[in-house]
Amino acid sequence: MTARSADRHVLYTEAVQNVQSEIDFLDRQFFRLRARPARHLREDFCGTAAAACEWVRRGPDHTALGLDLDAPTLAWARAHERTKLRPEQQARITLRRGNVLTPPRAAAPRGGFDIVSAMNFSYFTFRTRPLMLRYFRVVRSSLARDGVFFLDYYGGSDALRELEERRRCKGFTYVWDQHRYDPLSGDWHCRIHFEFRDGTRLRNAFEYHWRTWTIPELREIALQAGFRRFRVYWEGEDANGTGNGVFRETRRGAADRAYICYLAAER
Repeated sequence: MTARSADRHVLYTEAVQNVQSEIDFLDRQFFRLRARPARHLREDFCGTAAAACEWVRRGPDHTALGLDLDAPTLAWARAHERTKLRPEQQARITLRRGNVLTPPRAAAPRGGFDIVSAMNFSYFTFRTRPLMLRYFRVVRSSLARDGVFFLDYYGGSDALRELEERRRCKGFTYVWDQHRYDPLSGDWHCRIHFEFRDGTRLRNAFEYHWRTWTIPELREIALQAGFRRFRVYWEGEDANGTGNGVFRETRRGAADRAYICYLAAER
């Protein structure tokens, strides 16, 4: 594999996403909160739609809507991820180019979505409080009466620094580049690069212009938007002190240099 032959979307799904674990978490926590299985999922900022595709695989009554603004990425999702599904599964997933601030009502199930998810910190793209509040209100109006909004979150002191981190993957190296950070505005320019064994590099495969948000800010926005409860799920540690992939609800976090957790806002 070289920079010329590599597919950046394949590299992203291999290096960044673990949709099996993600869907495990959404499915399990919704049942725990609502004592019923979730059926209808909307994946906001869906990108490759790998999570939405995994959702419809999980049950014959599961439906999914994936929303994203980027037409080429959605075309890739239709050609590569959706085609991995059986025909009856493909019939239960809709991939739509659209703004998550104005989701298509016609594509929503009757009664609303059980789950709306915004993962990979994609909602950080909203860089003002009024815009984030608007998004939370739109999500709330899209949910069923007992629906839940799930997000992931990246924080810690390392999130407020300019740095590069490298991680070896099969056949390539993933590079997370926190390129610029402005502490006065919270504006955050992040990039993803990929490096290959032949010395070639795929620079700026993905770029993000985000704002760093805190969990207390997001809790306040969720409650202001009308959600009745906000939950945080913190990752446990293994014997070596590294994350073990098990997330449990907590009211107290740890001041780690870098951490990822899940958030849930209940309608």
